[in-house]
Amino acid sequence: METLDCVVIGAGVVGLAAARALARGGREVVILEAMDAFGTATSARNSEVMHAGLYYPPGSLKARLCVTGRERLYAYAAERGIPHRRCGKLIVATDDAQRPGLDALQARAQACGVHDLQPLTAAQAVALEPALHCTAALLSPSTGIVDSHGLMLALLGEAQDHGAMLALRSPVQRLQALPGGGWALQVGGDELMAVQARTVVNSAGLHAQALALRTEGLDAAQVPPSHWARGHYFALPGRPAFQRLVYPLPVPGGLGVHLTLDLAGQMRFGPDVQWLPADAAPGDEDYHVDPALAPAFEAAVRAYWPGLPAGQLQPAYAGLRPKPHAPGEPSADFIVSGPADHGLAGLVNLFGIESPGLTAALVLGEHVATLLQEAER
Repeated sequence: METLDCVVIGAGVVGLAAARALARGGREVVILEAMDAFGTATSARNSEVMHAGLYYPPGSLKARLCVTGRERLYAYAAERGIPHRRCGKLIVATDDAQRPGLDALQARAQACGVHDLQPLTAAQAVALEPALHCTAALLSPSTGIVDSHGLMLALLGEAQDHGAMLALRSPVQRLQALPGGGWALQVGGDELMAVQARTVVNSAGLHAQALALRTEGLDAAQVPPSHWARGHYFALPGRPAFQRLVYPLPVPGGLGVHLTLDLAGQMRFGPDVQWLPADAAPGDEDYHVDPALAPAFEAAVRAYWPGLPAGQLQPAYAGLRPKPHAPGEPSADFIVSGPADHGLAGLVNLFGIESPGLTAALVLGEHVATLLQEAER
């Protein structure tokens, strides 16, 4: 049986970024993707925001990779001609009781290395966005938007330029650590194919934990619980009322129902946070947007945009996020589990890669490549 050098499981934005980094480092890379196209799950169903790095605990992987990854991503998008815009965003307090929350957010951002936040009075914020209602705001000029599909296409293209190959409709059913080193993989649906690889990156997103639990030789204690949250989005057709993104203060499990813009200028609102049952598993994905959610979205948006036209929000899309924490628990960090963590050579598992995974993708992919390289020294 032919032994591959490196297999990356999952062709979302982080899997493609890892494949790019590994291929650029001289590795022979094969990307295995279960679906019939790359980037169809979490990577394609989000706000497409390039985050500044405001929200995460100082020193966490999320904070470090987001702050570094943001400027790397702007430079990469410019270099590769990926559509993007540094439009900026306003984080708003909509009553006086929320103003301490803005102060705490600014202090956290400073501790994370984000030094360009600008506190604004209500009058200053409304001067920038006349349709806005707030009592105070923070302006984040480093926040932007990017074409996530264009980004993934560029990452895949660069990986392929360095010899990587993408195999679609290739679900990995099982992994097994081999006694002499390396990994055996069962790949495929009805007809399984046996593959061997020296190194494996599990970047399966929503299904990363399920795959890790099917990894023979990996201690189940090294696999954190899986939690999924669905977020819905609504769109408003017509001319945009804002030039910048508008975010409320964060809520448990997410960043609140915010106003984002796509690259064509259309306004989108979301996501909300709807936790799936604890036993949600592959096959339970549901991307339906119930129109009955519209009144709750209208109420959330009117807190900062009182002029939202009544009854005009239209269901857009939904996304599922692999959360590294359970409902009611504090937001948790990315989990990047390499050989130094679980004791198995040639394996990196990525768990709970939610926001800001898009922003951090380039440096997260390089982090994965470094973990494998260091373990082989």
